[in-house]
Amino acid sequence: MRETIGEGHPTCQLRDILDRVGDKWSVLVMNLLGGGPKRYSELQRAIDGISQRMLTLTLRSLERDGLVERTVAPTSPPRVDYALTPVGQTLSAQVSGLISWAEQHRAYVAASRLRYDESSATGPRSGGVPRLAAGRTSES
Repeated sequence: MRETIGEGHPTCQLRDILDRVGDKWSVLVMNLLGGGPKRYSELQRAIDGISQRMLTLTLRSLERDGLVERTVAPTSPPRVDYALTPVGQTLSAQVSGLISWAEQHRAYVAASRLRYDESSATGPRSGGVPRLAAGRTSES
C-alpha cells in the first residue's frame, strides 16, 4: 500500500518551490534580474520567445513568492521596475550556476539526445548513453 504524502510534508513543500522556480521562464527572468533592476520592456526584449502574457504571469508569480519586487515610480507615465528581493538574490546565485552548467554541457546533451533518438528509431536500446572518463565532459 502506498503512503500518502500530505501538504505539510517536506517533499510537497520542495515540489511547490521547484514548480515555481524550475520553469524555464522564471529561471531566465531571475537570471536577468540578477544583473540589477529591469523594466518590463527590457525583460521582454531580452527573453526570446516569451509572450507578454507569460512574462506578466511569471513576474506576478515571482512577486507573490517574495522573490521579485515591483516598484512603481510616480512619474507620468508611471515607470515600473522589477528587482530581486534579498531572498531572490540568494536564489539567483543558484540559478546562475544552473545556467552555467547548461551552457557548458549543451553540446554533450544534444549529442546524447541524438544518439538516443537514432538508436530508438532503429530498434531496442542497448545500454544508453556512453560513459566518459571520470571528470571529463564531451567538451573537455
